[in-house]
Amino acid sequence: MITLTRLNSKPFVLNAIYIEQVEAFPDTTITLSNGKKIVVQETVDDVIVLVKKFYQDINVVGAKARDNINNIGGGDTVSK
Repeated sequence: MITLTRLNSKPFVLNAIYIEQVEAFPDTTITLSNGKKIVVQETVDDVIVLVKKFYQDINVVGAKARDNINNIGGGDTVSK
């Protein structure tokens, strides 16, 4: 699960397994596997970092991705 922030500044927790794609329209829009779209304050890079960390935490992503996580979005730090 990852914690994100809606445009109205309310935080929520999303099961990252259901994320199909993340786009900027310019607001970051997450499309879930069921077709539902969610707009969040975080940038696309922030969402990528959170999703990668989630998969690492549940041991789905190996050490190579763990080593490369700092190349996207400035590491584990998420700023708004």
